[in-house]
Amino acid sequence: MNSAILFNIARFILLLVAQVLIFNNFNFLGYINPYPYILFILLYPVNGNKYGLLAASFLLGITMDLFCNSGGVHTAACVLLAYFRPSLFRFSFGLSYEYQTVRINDILTPERFSFIFLAVVIHHLTLFVLEVFTFDYIWNIILRTLISTVFTTIICILIIYLIKPSKR
Repeated sequence: MNSAILFNIARFILLLVAQVLIFNNFNFLGYINPYPYILFILLYPVNGNKYGLLAASFLLGITMDLFCNSGGVHTAACVLLAYFRPSLFRFSFGLSYEYQTVRINDILTPERFSFIFLAVVIHHLTLFVLEVFTFDYIWNIILRTLISTVFTTIICILIIYLIKPSKR
């Protein structure tokens, strides 16, 4: 097996375990729910198999739904994020992102920050809209999305730079 595949499998398992054991227990004031497990989708190789990403995102989401007893909202949010990921790359890094070596875990630039932030917004908005599934609580959905997006983005950036390999 390729070492990149093994690395992605290890990343999948570690982020899922961290989410289930640590971050699912965070619930500040009922509004702040960090979901850094989506880093798997964000850090998936740019030139990787797109159908493999969709399948892995489905597996990631369904596993989260099983642990959270949430009925498919994580699956829908993860698959939607994986589907829009190339568009987010195009928006953040330009049209030729596939031909560049875009690495999310390099120095934080405005392009990388916008990619992470927009991806988290898409995931969280989808997640919270499907979780509530009524627009009677639109302000609650927007508030939860904004606050959770800020905290998830901060945690994702911290995790990226904590596990970043050292350059020699």
